[in-house]
Amino acid sequence: MHLNELETTENLKEVEEAWLTLEKSILYYQGRPVGTVAAYDASVEALNYDQCFVRDFVSSALIFLIKGRTDIVRNFLEETLKLQPKEKALDAYKPGRGLIPASFKVVSENGQEYLEADFGEHAIARVTPVDSCLWWIILLRAYVVATEDFSLAYQPEFQNGIRLIMEICLANRFDMYPTLLVPDGACMIDRRLGIYGHPLELQVLFYTALRASRELLVCQGNSDIVAAIDNRLPLLCAHIRQHYWIDINRLNEIYRFKSEEYGKGAVNLFNIYVDSVPYYELDKWLPKKGGYLAGNVGPSQLDTRFFSLGNLMAIISDLATEEQAQAIMTLIEDRWDDLVGDMPMKICFPALEHEEYRIVTGCDPKNIPWSYHNAGSWPVLMWMLAAAAVKTNKISLAQKAIQTAQGRLSTDQWPEYYDGKKGRLIGKQARKYQTWTITGFLLAKELMANPTYLPLISFGKLPAEQVSRACEFEIASVDPYMPR
Repeated sequence: MHLNELETTENLKEVEEAWLTLEKSILYYQGRPVGTVAAYDASVEALNYDQCFVRDFVSSALIFLIKGRTDIVRNFLEETLKLQPKEKALDAYKPGRGLIPASFKVVSENGQEYLEADFGEHAIARVTPVDSCLWWIILLRAYVVATEDFSLAYQPEFQNGIRLIMEICLANRFDMYPTLLVPDGACMIDRRLGIYGHPLELQVLFYTALRASRELLVCQGNSDIVAAIDNRLPLLCAHIRQHYWIDINRLNEIYRFKSEEYGKGAVNLFNIYVDSVPYYELDKWLPKKGGYLAGNVGPSQLDTRFFSLGNLMAIISDLATEEQAQAIMTLIEDRWDDLVGDMPMKICFPALEHEEYRIVTGCDPKNIPWSYHNAGSWPVLMWMLAAAAVKTNKISLAQKAIQTAQGRLSTDQWPEYYDGKKGRLIGKQARKYQTWTITGFLLAKELMANPTYLPLISFGKLPAEQVSRACEFEIASVDPYMPR
């Protein structure tokens, strides 16, 4: 049955309400629309929910691009670029050159308006958002694809902005992996949850931003950055596909790893200890034909939690192979109650509980088990699930997810997140009329109704020979050097 046939008068009213609420969330600066506020909930103190967050705005921007409201997206890109520091910070507490802020707000003073950016200095735990830079590039590329307005991206200030972001990502580091080394809380999971190191979400966004930058960097003087991207992309792709992948065959290999191996002949490259991996739980949970990308890989670390954003974006961006993409969707289908339940969908699974929760989160009262980022359910992820379903021709899964959420979201006043093992409880501290909850729902429906919108955030495959050659590299021989 086609999705349009499932629409009822009640559902159409819900969609109309969503559009009206989205319109109210638009943030204006000097008379121009420049973004959307995080939540339009007048019943509680605004805190920073009256600001425009870069990561939150992505789903809004994609909806606006689809509907031809391109001016909002262009204004957003131009204004956030102006907020990017262009000079090296002399003060270690100041944002580094090239960073894109986590959020911004409009401030009025003496009859004048200006934008005030937050680079994390006001955030909980004062963590700098790594994902803002990456989402900004991905969104710039989406704007160019939607409008064919290449002139915007080719402006010197935009070329320089992309270059500065790439310099941060590709600079010489102590780390010798092709992945990004980041602290906890540097992405959508913005509180301590044990994802420091090389979390999947940021590696996938890094890969996607590299692909976008490779398309957009055309001006003279960028040859060193382009060469660095061409060097990093196949290495990063091969690294994620090989070392982050978990299915029953890979699990069998890891189960028989020897530890404390030294030298070039080592098989257990990350020195994963057998007792640190919950083999018997995974043995029961993994379907025979299912698989997924691990949450994190690092020294003596294999985080076997399922993280939705990273896995879904790996499918959308073509980081996952076709076989891996199908296996991820098979896992979601076979473990629907765990990963989707009654409100699409879990940000991660399973939750940290008991002593592990207390140690890893620091007894975070917002991240109690099965709440918020500790395995809470986030409706915004519905658009990524829909895009991945379109990409893998698993349309029925997206239809099922949309039907699950339809009706309830409006009745519940569009909450930020849901709690509980099946997502039946409105989040304990969830804001109502959360903008990306609304846009996640609308965008999922748009992608289902017209799959031709997928190229806004999708790519083709990297040349197989490049990735194949990269697979032959030993981890220790990967050179992260960026030419100067």
